[in-house]
Amino acid sequence: MANPAPYRGETFAIATMHAKERAVARPFRHWLGAIVTVASGIDTDRFGTFTGEVARQGDMLDAARDKALAATEHTGLPFGLGSEGSFGPHPALPFVAAGREVLLFSDRRHGFEVHETLLSNQTNHRSRVCRPGDDLRDFLDSVGFPSHAVVVASVGNATSRHIAKGINSTAELLSAIRCTAGLSREGLALVTADMRAHVNPTRMAAIRQLSARLAQRLATPCPECTTPGFGIADIVRGLPCAWCGAPTRVASAKLNRCAKCRFERRDKLERAQATADPGQCEHCNP
Repeated sequence: MANPAPYRGETFAIATMHAKERAVARPFRHWLGAIVTVASGIDTDRFGTFTGEVARQGDMLDAARDKALAATEHTGLPFGLGSEGSFGPHPALPFVAAGREVLLFSDRRHGFEVHETLLSNQTNHRSRVCRPGDDLRDFLDSVGFPSHAVVVASVGNATSRHIAKGINSTAELLSAIRCTAGLSREGLALVTADMRAHVNPTRMAAIRQLSARLAQRLATPCPECTTPGFGIADIVRGLPCAWCGAPTRVASAKLNRCAKCRFERRDKLERAQATADPGQCEHCNP
C-alpha cells in the first residue's frame, strides 16, 4: 500500500439512520479524496438505543465495529464506517456531563481497522422530571430547545412505557408531557435531550470534529509498511515529579502504532514543563 493517496476516489459506506453522513462526508473528502455514502436500509437501532428499548451488546467499540461491518456487508463495499456515542457524567470533572464518541473505519480489502475516540464536555445531555404545567423554560434553554429536540418518556410507576422522540415544538412537547404523565401513577414525565445526531446539532459537531481526526489519521502512513492510519494507540504515563523525580501518573509520551504491522513509535508530548506538579506525585502527595 505504497500509494500516497490510497483512498482517493474510493467510496466508504456508513450505517446510519440519523444523517451522520452530514458530519462525516466533508472531512473524508478533504483529507482523503474519498466519498461517503449511506448504507441505506440498515436498522442501526438494533445495535442499541439511547432510550433503552434496545440494549447495546458489548462496548462502544463493539457497536461501532458492528455498524461498520454491517455497512460493508450491505453494500458490498470494502470500506465501512461505524459511529457510536455515549453520554453521562464526566469521568474526571464532578457534576459535569460529557459525551464520548467513537468512529471506526474498517478496511476489509487490506484487513485492518482504525478508530478514534473523542471525550467532550460540550454536550447538552440533561434531563428533568416534571409534571404537566411545570415551568421548563430554563431547562429547555439549557438543552438548546427547539433547535435541539427532546425526548419525553414515562417515569415512576407507569401503567405502560411510553416514549416520544424528536420533539422540537412547544405544542408537541406539552402534549407529550400530558400523555406520558397520564400513564404514571405519580403524574410524572421525564424530559431528556434527544441525543440522536440528526436532531442534535451539538452532537453532530462533535462527530464532525472526530471525523476530521480519523480522516487525518488515515492520511498518515505507517513509517514501516506504509499502511494508512498510523497514530496514537496509547498514552505513556510517568512524567517525573518536580520535587523527588519519581514517576507520576501524568502523561509523558504518546505511543503511535500501525494497525496492520503493529510497528510502534514513542513520541514525547509537547508540554510547557518537563516535570510534573508535586501535587500529582504519590510520594510527595500521598
